[in-house]
Amino acid sequence: MIQITLPDGSLREYDQPLSVHEVAASIGPGLANAAVAGRVDGELVDCEFMIRTNARISIVTPQEPDGLEILRRSCSLMLAMAVKQLHAHAQLRTGSALGDGFYCEFAVERPLTTTDLPLIEARMQSLAATNHSIRRSSTPSPSAPPESLSLYRLGDTEYLTTGPHVPTTRVLQAFALDHVSGTLQQRIYGTCWSSHQELQQWRLPPLVVVVSMDDRQTSYAHAVTERLRRSGVRALADLRNEKVHCKIRHHSQTVPYLVVVGEKEQAGDFVSVRGRSGEDFGRMGVEAMCEWLGQSWMAGV
Repeated sequence: MIQITLPDGSLREYDQPLSVHEVAASIGPGLANAAVAGRVDGELVDCEFMIRTNARISIVTPQEPDGLEILRRSCSLMLAMAVKQLHAHAQLRTGSALGDGFYCEFAVERPLTTTDLPLIEARMQSLAATNHSIRRSSTPSPSAPPESLSLYRLGDTEYLTTGPHVPTTRVLQAFALDHVSGTLQQRIYGTCWSSHQELQQWRLPPLVVVVSMDDRQTSYAHAVTERLRRSGVRALADLRNEKVHCKIRHHSQTVPYLVVVGEKEQAGDFVSVRGRSGEDFGRMGVEAMCEWLGQSWMAGV
């Protein structure tokens, strides 16, 4: 007999091993349909993970941060599949979740442009509707330790990636591609949310954009953005792997405030704030900046 303890403390007993998805289905069909992963004794696992001993189990859905990151990570795989189908010459280099979305990096013979993005996005929508399964390979990769990277199969291709991933592409519905950068080595960026309503909310003009200096500040910049949102400020993060002056120039004509984070800002837990017209408001602690921007927003500045 296997005893499963749920987050509310209730106990369920099963007479044979079962998967995380089967646990979710035994609780209710709605939870089974929403499940994107599980947490077994505190560890994130795929829905197909088999439970063979007593454990504490919670079902992960896109309504929590871990579930949303899993959606975005899986969107990266679906982007890779779509690009390969449309552009056979493209060779995938890397891809992952990133801030509010995801990215894939490719080596290409012919550079892709923004005019290619609608076709790629349409192919991704078709792949989502076709409902492909995403399965972790039972054979570990000899080139990577199992605790960091695993082989996942989507369609007829295997990808070396961090898991877990969603069980099928049908749950990947609210996504969009918004940028492509580079020439022969290119990155395509997109965003992904748990619902179309959240996607439309993300598309609203922001009061502030948080700009990272380089990839080393990605986590800090995203955390600053989330803190702004919790304080009621409409904020987005630009985490693209591009020169910071290019990102600042891109946003300076349309966004009232830019919050720049680099190595010094991250180390000191502060930010540098600039205005749309080039004003330098100096460095501020994150909490002070949230309060200051919140007051500016309330005042309609």
